[in-house]
Amino acid sequence: MWLQTRMFLLVALLFGILYGVITAVGTYLGQGNMYFYLALAFVFLGIQYLVGPAIVGWTMKIKWVSEKEAPELYRMIADEARKASLPMPKVGVSQRTNAPPNAFAFGRTHRDGRVCVTPAILRLLSRDELRAVIGHEISHIKHRDMMVITLLSAIPMIMYWLAWSLMFRGMFGGRRDSGGYAMLIGLGALVLYFITNLLVLYGSRIREYYADEGSVKLGNPPHHLATALYKLVYGNARARKEDLKEIEGVKAFFVSDPSKAYTELRELAQVDLDMSGTIDQNELQVLRSKTIKLGFGDKMMEALSTHPNMLKRIKHLSSLG
Repeated sequence: MWLQTRMFLLVALLFGILYGVITAVGTYLGQGNMYFYLALAFVFLGIQYLVGPAIVGWTMKIKWVSEKEAPELYRMIADEARKASLPMPKVGVSQRTNAPPNAFAFGRTHRDGRVCVTPAILRLLSRDELRAVIGHEISHIKHRDMMVITLLSAIPMIMYWLAWSLMFRGMFGGRRDSGGYAMLIGLGALVLYFITNLLVLYGSRIREYYADEGSVKLGNPPHHLATALYKLVYGNARARKEDLKEIEGVKAFFVSDPSKAYTELRELAQVDLDMSGTIDQNELQVLRSKTIKLGFGDKMMEALSTHPNMLKRIKHLSSLG
């Protein structure tokens, strides 16, 4: 409930910022122009809403598969969707053969849900671990957070566009005193561009914790998801930088951030006490009693990331029964 409340407050804050900036622009430009900028803001949001899923599917080269083509994966997704009381999502497999092991969900509504995997994750995880990851992705669909974060990510884009258009107007158009106001509002919008970017990243991290909880509520033991995340870090750390660059724009949808895997290896080695390559219930219990303290560099890296620090995330899983 606390995670859900935080997401709700974040959405209210971001749209409040958007409304405040549009109102300031309207006050400066006049009522008529305010409606123009307000309409333009909704156009940005609408475009993001319409094309967001298509961009993800195109970037990851998704092939939609039937139960006959991928029976085990299809039935696993169907089982998790049934437990979550959701319509059957579309099932996709990325055709990027060089894509690192991962899974992701996207879509606009419950009826438009899509759950996809890369071939590498099917080879890497056990059946129980993969089911826990699928439960995580199904929870994203249940919470509708994929479309929420897609829409929220348009707000920094709007701020950026407003900032530069107003600063350009201030430098090259109108009277000197009027130009000063335009510059001031434009600089304010530029500052809010950076702030709203950080807030959207924060929202993205909240939704990962929330989906982890969702997977556990669907009946997947926390240590299965913890082990899956642990294995994904090692699998993603082997990925080539060139391959990671090709999927940089959609990594926010992944169950784990492949670009952070290298830095997470050392931290997670502390959790696997018996060096078995898995995280069992006893190891989670030990982690539960520990206090995690991140250094300044780690905190900054997390603040600029779409995903929580992995050690913190597995620590959160240890608190779920």
